[in-house]
Amino acid sequence: MHLLVIEDERVLCETIVRSLRRLAYSVDHCYDGDKALELLGTELYDLVLLDLNLPGKDGMTVLRTFRQRDRKTPVLILSARSEVKDKVEGLDAGANDYLSKPFHLAELEARIRSLTLRQFTQQDVLLTFKALSFDTRSRTATVNGQTLALTRKETGILEYLMVHQGRPVSQEELMEHVWNNSVDSFSNSIRVHISALRKKLRTALGYDPIRNRIGEGYLMGGDTD
Repeated sequence: MHLLVIEDERVLCETIVRSLRRLAYSVDHCYDGDKALELLGTELYDLVLLDLNLPGKDGMTVLRTFRQRDRKTPVLILSARSEVKDKVEGLDAGANDYLSKPFHLAELEARIRSLTLRQFTQQDVLLTFKALSFDTRSRTATVNGQTLALTRKETGILEYLMVHQGRPVSQEELMEHVWNNSVDSFSNSIRVHISALRKKLRTALGYDPIRNRIGEGYLMGGDTD
């Protein structure tokens, strides 16, 4: 995942960048609207985080200019402007979400996960990991063309892990996106479903593609710590 953070408050910008890089995102950043448009014109991003009060061209100008040539890339506005009219203006201009300052990094990270997952699952795409494939339209998993018989929860877990290949996914994150917080953190339900999924994948592939990262979560591929 390649993200761009556009934020003129340098301490906040650098805090956000560090937080996202710890989650294994690839992150570019800048502090003004002119540099933002330069980067948006030369790089491809999976998500843009945009402050509105920018030096040079302001955030709304950046957003409207960007939307003239790119209607698909998700944009999350980060702004101290918290009035309803400001949010409506931002969303009408083409933003996909709006987060008012001050905010907790945990909420920002959750908004990012939601937007990037939505970006993948709304498209007719095939996610792959070696011989394993997942069709996001039909929501079916196959290994070498053979369909896997998965439950709804197993399907949700597999899809989320394949969308976020390359970074660990915590149990809490799966609770939020697969269970919609309908189980608590002490429940054994998630571990039971993951164990069942891993058993089916091991049978079909001959190995388990899901790895444990101690203290971090589950990772599609990679080695255990």
